[in-house]
Amino acid sequence: MYLFYSALLFIYFLATLPSTAYEVWRRGKAIGSLRERFGRLPVAVNPDRRPSIWVHAVSVGEALAVRPLLQALRKAYPEHRLVVSTTTATGQRIVRGFGGEVDAACYAPFDFSSSVNRALDRIAPDLLIVVDTEIWPNLLRVCRRRGVGTLIVNGRLSDRSFPRYRLVRCCMRRVLADVGRVCAQTEEWGRRFVAIGAEPARVTITGSLKFDAVAGPEAPGGGDAGEGGGLRAAFDFARRRPVVIAASTLRGEEEPVLCAFARVRQVLADALLVIAPRHPERFDEARGIAEREGHRVAMRSELDPGRDPGTDVVILNTLGELGRLFDIASAVFVGGSLVPAGGHNLIEPAASGRAIVIGPHMENFADVAREFVSRGAAIQVRDAGELEEVLAGLMRDREHRTRLGKAARAIVDANRGATRRTLDEVARLLPSAAAAGVHPGGGPSGDGAAAC
Repeated sequence: MYLFYSALLFIYFLATLPSTAYEVWRRGKAIGSLRERFGRLPVAVNPDRRPSIWVHAVSVGEALAVRPLLQALRKAYPEHRLVVSTTTATGQRIVRGFGGEVDAACYAPFDFSSSVNRALDRIAPDLLIVVDTEIWPNLLRVCRRRGVGTLIVNGRLSDRSFPRYRLVRCCMRRVLADVGRVCAQTEEWGRRFVAIGAEPARVTITGSLKFDAVAGPEAPGGGDAGEGGGLRAAFDFARRRPVVIAASTLRGEEEPVLCAFARVRQVLADALLVIAPRHPERFDEARGIAEREGHRVAMRSELDPGRDPGTDVVILNTLGELGRLFDIASAVFVGGSLVPAGGHNLIEPAASGRAIVIGPHMENFADVAREFVSRGAAIQVRDAGELEEVLAGLMRDREHRTRLGKAARAIVDANRGATRRTLDEVARLLPSAAAAGVHPGGGPSGDGAAAC
């Protein structure tokens, strides 16, 4: 099975090489370090090959979601190095911005056994933690053979991916046998992991780390210091205006959002629209679309603190700032949901108590979307026309927005605690020094070692 899988992976790699090269040349899309993708990691990742914990987070969303767990791991396992890998360049930039919370950041190796082995030689992990659903057969197999514990956290199997995995259940059972524990976000996703071959005893429901990542001012990105202060100063002009944020939009969504915003401006002439494209390579494209619709547009990077740019549309062409910007919003449209892309996470605007609107395509977050809609914490529209009606109505009705925002915040508050539950599962595979009765510096905690 593994030989066949590796052969298919190699064929896929060759087949996609031309299109990848085109993306790099035509759109300037970063692909990261090919050297690192083949497992040749810099010595600085772990120069002394100290025992480490390797956390793999594909891109920006996964990296931000796992940040509270990284902070908890730092406290629980101070003797271990924390190494975080990503697949995308944007995810890499976010992780590097975590500063001292992690010891090193690198690109994840391709799932070829040779690449995986080289990466493991350098990282030297005692434990591999995979965020969401990055099920790489060779990586998991090599980790098991080396005695490296493996844990899937924030696990989910969407409506789109679940049938595909179930079709190859006989193979997935072998692959998941190499996974020490699975921490699923919901009961439904836990059952799906079992349905594709995971042992029920190894599956635990921990909730979503994303609720902890955004809950309260103590969460990453909260508070008043650092970059948050610069963001607030840049958008200070917006606090005196009604603000609509279109979060994580994909191609095909800016046009209907702008049409809906035109309806809003018929009621509130001073309204401001902030568009945050999901992918950095689309920043300029989104600006061009807005300008063609006749809007005065500014890029976030062009904003001067304390100065009103005199525009009605701002393109958020920065990374890692969207979550902190929701506080100024009157209403938030969550992108990836008007087009059939499965939707994006609505927890961040919910944590800020904002009125949330989503489109019909929320398959990747179906359980969360159902809960929010059923509890009056979000409005789901069927199409672009309904988006116009709903958004214009919300911006006219402050009380309705307030009710939606309070209900959304209540759901977030009720779902905190995933980090603590996940850390309990980590301890099953890797007892901390304190739990093992050992000081980080070595030696039993009760020995009463003599001072020099």
